[in-house]
Amino acid sequence: MDEELDPDDGNPNSVLAQEYSELVAILRCQLDSVIMQLIQTVPGGAVWLSTQTTGGLAAPSDHIEAMLQYFRHANTAECSNFLQRVCLLCEGIPMHLESKLMSVAGYECNDALNNLSTGTSCLENEDAASSVTDQQPLTPPAEEQLTKRPRIDYWEQYKAEAAGSLQQRWRRLSEGLLKDVQPDKIWVSIRTANRARDRPDQTPSSAERGGRTPEPDGDDGWPESRLTLESFLQGCTGKVTVLAGQPGSGKTLLMSFIGQQWTKGLGPVPSSHLFVLLELRQLNLLSDPLSLSELLFHHYLPTNGDNEAKQAVVDYLLSNPEQSCWVLDGYDEFQKKLKRHRVQNERLDSEKPLPVAELISGLLSRRLLAGSTVLVTSRIRDVVDLDGLSDKVGQLLPWDHREIKECVNNFFSAKDGNLAADAAEILFSSRHLLAMSSLPALCNICCVFLQHSLHRHAEKTKMPEEKAVGVKKKPLEIERKDAQTPDGMGGNESRSQKAQHGENSEETLMDGAKSRSTFSFTSAQIPSTQTQIYLAAVAAFLNRHPDQTGGNDAAEISGFSQSAKFAWKTVSLPAAELCELSRVAWRGLEESRIIFLDEDVPLQTLQSSVKSGLFSQVEVRGRGGGVVNAYCFLHLTVQEFLAALRIMTSSDVSDADLKKKFNLKTRWTTKSDQKTVFTDSLYLYVCGLASSDCTPALEVVAKATGLKAAQNWVQKRQALVLKLLETLCRSASLTGPKILQLCHCVQESQNQQLAQQVVKVRPTLELRNFWLLPSDIEALAFVVNSVDTKGVGLDFGACSMELECLDSLSRCQYIHYLSFRSRKYGDKFAEKLSSVLPRFTALRKLEFCGASLSSAGAASLASGLQNCPSVTELNFSDNNLQDEGIRHIVDVLEKLQNLASVKLGRNNTSVEAAECLVKHVSSCSNIQQVHADGIKELTLTFSQKSESNSLKFKPEATVRLLNQKWTKSGMQNLAKSLARCPSLSELDLSGGEWDEETLKMLTQFVPNFSITERIILNDSCSSVQSLVILTALLSDCLSVMEMNIRLQDPVQVSVVFSGGREKTANVSSKTLCLSCCNLQPIDLERVWRSLGASSDLSDLDLSCNKLGDKGLKKLLDFLPRLSKIQRVDFSGNDVAVDGEVMLADALSSSNRLTHVYISDGRKGQVMLQFSSDTSNGKLKTKLFRINGRSLTASDVNKVCRKLVQCRTSLELEFTQCSFAEKSIENLRRVLPKMSTLQRLNVSNSNLSTSDALTLISCFPENHRISSVELSPQGESFIHFAGVKAEQVNCRLTDFSFKENFVLLDRLNQILQQSRQLSYLDLSGNQLEDEGVRCLLKSLPNIRVSRFINLSKNGLSQQGALHVATALCTCTNVSAVEVSLGEDERCLIWFRQKEGGEKTLSVRDSRLQCDHLLRLANIVSDCLSLTKVELKNNMLQSEWIENFVTALNINLRGCTISVDERWIGGDDAASLLRRCLQLHKPIQTVRIDGTTLQLALTDNMDSDVAFSAQSAVKNISVSNSSVEGAGLLCSLLPSLPNLSSLSVGVKDVTAAEELLHVILSSTSIQSLHLSGVLISDAAAQTLTRLLPRLRSFNSSHCVWSAAGRLQFIETLKESAALEELCLDAAMQLNENCSRRLAQTLRNMRALQILKLDEIVKSSGQPEADVVLDLLAGMQELNLIQEIQLGGWRMGDGGIQKLTGILPGWKDLRTISLSKNLVSDPSGEKLLEALSGCRRLEELHLASNHIGDLTAARMALVLPSMSRLSVLDISENCVGNEGLLSLSRAIMSLKNLRKIHLTSVRNSELSAVAASLSHCPFIQDVGFGWNNCGDDVALELAKVLPVCHDLTRIDLECNSVSAAGVEALVRALRCCPALQVIRLWKNNVSLSEAQRFSQMERRLNFSST
Repeated sequence: MDEELDPDDGNPNSVLAQEYSELVAILRCQLDSVIMQLIQTVPGGAVWLSTQTTGGLAAPSDHIEAMLQYFRHANTAECSNFLQRVCLLCEGIPMHLESKLMSVAGYECNDALNNLSTGTSCLENEDAASSVTDQQPLTPPAEEQLTKRPRIDYWEQYKAEAAGSLQQRWRRLSEGLLKDVQPDKIWVSIRTANRARDRPDQTPSSAERGGRTPEPDGDDGWPESRLTLESFLQGCTGKVTVLAGQPGSGKTLLMSFIGQQWTKGLGPVPSSHLFVLLELRQLNLLSDPLSLSELLFHHYLPTNGDNEAKQAVVDYLLSNPEQSCWVLDGYDEFQKKLKRHRVQNERLDSEKPLPVAELISGLLSRRLLAGSTVLVTSRIRDVVDLDGLSDKVGQLLPWDHREIKECVNNFFSAKDGNLAADAAEILFSSRHLLAMSSLPALCNICCVFLQHSLHRHAEKTKMPEEKAVGVKKKPLEIERKDAQTPDGMGGNESRSQKAQHGENSEETLMDGAKSRSTFSFTSAQIPSTQTQIYLAAVAAFLNRHPDQTGGNDAAEISGFSQSAKFAWKTVSLPAAELCELSRVAWRGLEESRIIFLDEDVPLQTLQSSVKSGLFSQVEVRGRGGGVVNAYCFLHLTVQEFLAALRIMTSSDVSDADLKKKFNLKTRWTTKSDQKTVFTDSLYLYVCGLASSDCTPALEVVAKATGLKAAQNWVQKRQALVLKLLETLCRSASLTGPKILQLCHCVQESQNQQLAQQVVKVRPTLELRNFWLLPSDIEALAFVVNSVDTKGVGLDFGACSMELECLDSLSRCQYIHYLSFRSRKYGDKFAEKLSSVLPRFTALRKLEFCGASLSSAGAASLASGLQNCPSVTELNFSDNNLQDEGIRHIVDVLEKLQNLASVKLGRNNTSVEAAECLVKHVSSCSNIQQVHADGIKELTLTFSQKSESNSLKFKPEATVRLLNQKWTKSGMQNLAKSLARCPSLSELDLSGGEWDEETLKMLTQFVPNFSITERIILNDSCSSVQSLVILTALLSDCLSVMEMNIRLQDPVQVSVVFSGGREKTANVSSKTLCLSCCNLQPIDLERVWRSLGASSDLSDLDLSCNKLGDKGLKKLLDFLPRLSKIQRVDFSGNDVAVDGEVMLADALSSSNRLTHVYISDGRKGQVMLQFSSDTSNGKLKTKLFRINGRSLTASDVNKVCRKLVQCRTSLELEFTQCSFAEKSIENLRRVLPKMSTLQRLNVSNSNLSTSDALTLISCFPENHRISSVELSPQGESFIHFAGVKAEQVNCRLTDFSFKENFVLLDRLNQILQQSRQLSYLDLSGNQLEDEGVRCLLKSLPNIRVSRFINLSKNGLSQQGALHVATALCTCTNVSAVEVSLGEDERCLIWFRQKEGGEKTLSVRDSRLQCDHLLRLANIVSDCLSLTKVELKNNMLQSEWIENFVTALNINLRGCTISVDERWIGGDDAASLLRRCLQLHKPIQTVRIDGTTLQLALTDNMDSDVAFSAQSAVKNISVSNSSVEGAGLLCSLLPSLPNLSSLSVGVKDVTAAEELLHVILSSTSIQSLHLSGVLISDAAAQTLTRLLPRLRSFNSSHCVWSAAGRLQFIETLKESAALEELCLDAAMQLNENCSRRLAQTLRNMRALQILKLDEIVKSSGQPEADVVLDLLAGMQELNLIQEIQLGGWRMGDGGIQKLTGILPGWKDLRTISLSKNLVSDPSGEKLLEALSGCRRLEELHLASNHIGDLTAARMALVLPSMSRLSVLDISENCVGNEGLLSLSRAIMSLKNLRKIHLTSVRNSELSAVAASLSHCPFIQDVGFGWNNCGDDVALELAKVLPVCHDLTRIDLECNSVSAAGVEALVRALRCCPALQVIRLWKNNVSLSEAQRFSQMERRLNFSST
């Protein structure tokens, strides 16, 4: 203002002068059109405007101050008119200013309107302002101008009414306040508003436990910063501000106080605003939609005005929403959740009735009254609903100790001032009372409880007997059993609070105690849980109003007893009132109601509750705006407590209702959580009431509800609660907040068993991201202390807590793991923690990481840790300790003798910290490892005492200092420290990027280091000079054994030491690796000089450098100086052909150079190997290999010319090479000159067919060739013998001879000129029919001893027949095998001598009828043919008949076998009949399954006429049908010479009929019945038939009891029987067994006896049966085969048998499987068998024999030269036994089958190797032994010499792909082998498929 004016002056000019500045600011915010309209009020306004503009065009706003200055000095009328226009035209004028201006200007509406109209017409005539009018009308509408003043008056009137209502409300609420409301002393914690947040639970579940939970933004959004409420509310105008707080923290009172301040023009809300205070809990009663007007006038404040006044107020509010302040008090008590709208900017219609929640949401989201000020109060839990809506959020902090004491003093000062100090001291001694008192509402409850208790206690102390005794009373003494701090409970207040208030609570308490009463009791007499306090407090409230006298339903006295616990029997409990109140509270809880009307509560209960203070009266407005009386409980927790009391004392609440309400609540809330108006404390009070301490009180209340047997009912309900609580304790899926709530529940229950269960399920309690109070820590302490010495862990992550929480934490006696992770924890926190650390006597692991710890905090923690000797692990990583802090920690480590590890990484340290740790190694003897990685990691690991004591030497330390920037001086200091270390196993200094001087400094000290393993210097040096410096260590430091240097990225350097503890002078060999170092040939000289006289170098790696042929020359010149060199790697050095020639020359001339490997061209591999010892004169075979090169003829000449000079055994390899023209020819020419060549390898070298023929053409001229194996893309070898090879193995496979007759002729010529071939493999050469035909023409001239393989050559049926003719054209061909199926198998087998049997096998060839007739002709021409096998050729029945018919009648002794799928059943019977009708000398007919076998007679004269029926001697039909049996019945009479019949018939009748026919066929002497159901009639027939039989075999036949007995009796008469076979199907009973034993004594002609499993079915004890049967066999001296498997005879039976065996001289087969033969008995059995020299088969499977028996085999089996089958499967043979067995097998030249399945030993290599001595071996079983590749490799070696081998079983072993690969290679020369079983081995499915495609004879399936 320019001058001082009287504020009361009514002069418009004076007012204008006073408000000049504010008017300037308001006018600058108006539209230009408004300013132009105001300027027109200046006389001659447009002219005046133009004269005031001095330069260029100016905006109208530039003339505001000039205009105001004009009217400031104008006359009163002009000024008044101007001020009226300002009020009518301008927007945003504050209400107080607008009222002042309108009042001083006067109200002359008509004149104003006239003036405005005149102004408008004038303006329209002005051209200068015409452009402005296009955008905005120059005057407001007339209606608006006419109504603005009345609207303002109504608005001001309504504000005045609101102010009166708020003042009245404040007077009502402020009555009885114990403290004045002082906003500058109320503290608020600030939270940054989140507009898009929905917090999930972040505590890991039990399955995730062990991983670190990421630290969130803050603990549920609440940081540590704080400020006063007054400061917090500054600047809230026009914003949405949320004030959160716990229930009872005074939010409602503060909102009323702010309203009262507004009425005085004070506080954060301007007096110009309308202050609307809405209690949202009252709005819960509204169910109908309502408009904004109804909300304002019906439910906030009805106005005295009419509808016009209401509308005026609403209109003004809508026009000026920024002039209103809406206080939404108690959002947490509002039952509806706010709805989120997709369209946030959509405005609400204020006149439209809407649900209350919609109106509240509109205010908060700015869709209604945008710009208004909104204050919201809520509980912390529900603030998440307001995320995205609020601009500022704060939390009311609880009272500190000073405020609590002030409240207590104020409460007692009015009536009981002398009790104030006593009450305060009691309160501060109880953790629960103190925690409750931090909230104003609950503090009042505590004061009432203390007042009542102290009064009753005082009355009790005034008893007459005390007065009579006259004992002197002591002052009040509180025994603080829970206080742990030295300064009492005063120490519970945080340091920050003490500093802030500048006083000590303890001192205040002691000062106040001087005037207190003198009586004593202990803190143990205070209720021990919060629930019990509530129970006593409610009783205190009900007992304090005047009308309450106790009555009949109350106990005699209340208060404290002198016992150790709070005595509920002495509490006066108004049971009737408690019962009624609990009913009301429970109903409210069920209906989510916290406000009750008169009709909801009985009148007497209502009156007493209001008088006592348990009920508070509230005003609620009805639909019409009238006030309705309503009531609510003193606090929400009181209602919840009383509801819990109802649950525990009334049968109205069922168990189901209890279970429904019993659930833990999390402190983490999300927007999806269900809203509730309550505090979720119900379950807590239910748990508290379940305590046995509350049982007496519950019984009193339960009786008042009318319960019968109240005591039992209450105890059952308590037991149910404890059971529910136990279920939660056992749950492993609770999050951190729920775990904490569970601890509170367990604490309330005071149940130690439940507390132990909590930590049993979760040994570490993980708490993440929420605010912790001292009461929370107390709950944790209760649980932790229940575990006794077992210990529990506490992990605090981002949880805010006051320092006093640490005092509570110190009460946890059994914490073994303690972790703090958050930036919230700083030096003050660490200082406080250090003071309590010594109290954690069980602490083993401490983590203080990810925090804000500096060196000062580290010093504090170090001071505390020195008194914690049990600590084993420390983690201070991710802080800001810096070097000084690290030193503080390290200095204290020596005092912690049990340490295992210390983590100090990410602490903003330098290399000095790492050096500090290294210095500590020399002084601290138990440091095991120092690990540092830049500033990220810094870790110390210690060895434990137990480990140190168990070792002979002290554990060696490891030092890893990675990525440290060392200087020369720093390295010198480090090296000195390292030299002082007693012993290091490893030193890693990688990542330093040092200069050469620093590296040289290190190498100078290396000889002084005591290092046993290695030094690692990766990424620390990168120059050749550095390499030279390091290389010198090989000669300077004797303990350096190996050096590896790589200078290309990544740079790798390691120095390996000898490993001894003392330096040794006798070092055997050293290694130097200089790979990828960019070395040039000139650099080698420097390296050689650096090496000096290091002749101990054994391994030199110079790979991947730039040395070339020149460098190779320098290397070869230097090699003689390296006397112990064994290996040189020169790979990747650009070696050309000249270098290769140099290497070939060196290999030939040097005695020590043995191997040269050259691979992959100039950049490929070059390896040299040397022999270690040549002193004995025996030189190893030398190898020269070139791999992957393109070789010209000149290259081959140069290399081979040098190798010709080699005088030792030599192998030459050109693998994976491509040969240029004439290269192979040159190689063939030089081969004869290479006299020492042992093998030529050209594998995978892409040989052409012509090249292959060129190589094998050297057969005639080079007699040293022993084997040739050539393939264009596979393995290709030529092996040479020492002098002259007798036979040559030739494999020429997978080449192409298709339609190339020139190459075919050349091949034939070479083969005919060749020496004797062992075998010739021409498979896969695309020979086709023509090529095979040409080869067969030359076959008589080709000398082959074993076989020719023509498989996979694309043969047709005609080609197969061509091959079959070889049986006729070539006398030494013994067999032909042809299969045109998937395997395309074609083999021609040879024998050494002419004559002998011949066989033909044709399979899977789809032969047609003409093919079959042609085959018959071929067969007929080969009279020596003994067997023809036709299998799966899709032959028809008629074709088979034609084939047999076409056979030459002179074909004698030939067996024809036809196997087709359709053979069987009736078809088989029909085929049998037709075969017998053929006029062929068929001696034997067998039909078994799908096979028809015809055997022609071999002794019939062709000139003698015969009938087909007379030639038949043997018929065998398995599984014969009824038709087949009938056919046999019809045929048998016509077969006069039939001597043997084998048949299987299922039908009983058919079997009986067949046996009758057999009985009449007198020629039959051998009968085999299989699977026949033998009836009594059939048995009767058998008894007549049996005496004339020589052989009877019954397998799987079912006998009747009578038939079985009759059969056994008849055996006595069968003295001529030579073969008898019975099995378990006989089901011999005791009588039959005894008779069989007697019968056997008379059957002395028996030669074959098979009684497998026959003993198992006997009813007698097995031992007796066995001995009886064995006794009956003593006279069977002609026995040749005996099978007694499954008798379980044991040692007794074996002993009996061994006595019989010497008499069986002709024994050939014995089977004793499954007989429980022990190892000693097995040894005796083998000894007894030593006399059976003709033994051919020995079966001992499934017994208990072992090494003793195997050792005896080694002695006995060599004498059994005829033994062909040996089966000892399923026994337990050790290594020694297998070795003995292998020695025995070497002598078994006739062995054909050996089974060692499941002998429980994988060491079968020796047995496999011994098979090479068994040339006729056919079947090998090594399955189920866990054999490895060693066995497979031995078998692969044996295969080439075991020509008859057909089957190998290796299933269920440990053979890998490598073993299978070896078997595949060996199978190439073993065409006779049919299958190798490999199921369940260490071969993957993909590998198995690959191998199966390579070789179909490998079987990886289970079948």
